[in-house]
Amino acid sequence: MNDKIINILLVEDDEVDVMNVKRAFKKYKITNPLYIAGNGIEALEMLRSQNNQSSIIPEKRRLILLDLNMPKMNGIEFLNEIRNDDNLKRTPVIVLTTSDEDKDRIEAYNLNVAGYILKPVTFTNFAEVMITLNKYWTLCEMP
Repeated sequence: MNDKIINILLVEDDEVDVMNVKRAFKKYKITNPLYIAGNGIEALEMLRSQNNQSSIIPEKRRLILLDLNMPKMNGIEFLNEIRNDDNLKRTPVIVLTTSDEDKDRIEAYNLNVAGYILKPVTFTNFAEVMITLNKYWTLCEMP
C-alpha cells in the first residue's frame, strides 16, 4: 500500500482553507502525508534540496494543490518557477482557487496544470472535492 501514498503539498495562504483541507482529510480518512506552504517561496524551499540536505517533501509521488492568489509569490509565478526547474517540472499541480478569471485558467493550463478547480464554498462540497481528488490520484501512475 505504501507504493500508492502521495506526498501532497498544499500551497495556500488562507487558514480557513487549510483547516478545511485538514478536516476533510481527517473526516474521510485520507492518509496521504499533507505538507503546508503559505506561499510559493515557502513551497519552493520545501520542494528543493538545500545545503546537501534532502527536500522536506519526499521526491517520489508528489502532488501540489495550488492556490493562485497568495502574497510574496502567487500561484502563476510559482508555476513558472517549477516548470523551469528540471527537477520539479514534471510534478503534477492541481489549481484549487477562488479565481474564476479566464486569464488565470488559460495561464495555468499553459503551464501544464493537471486540473483547475474552483474552491467550493461549503465544507461538504469542499470535502467532496478532496474525496474525488484522493480517488483520482490513488489511481494515477506517478513518477
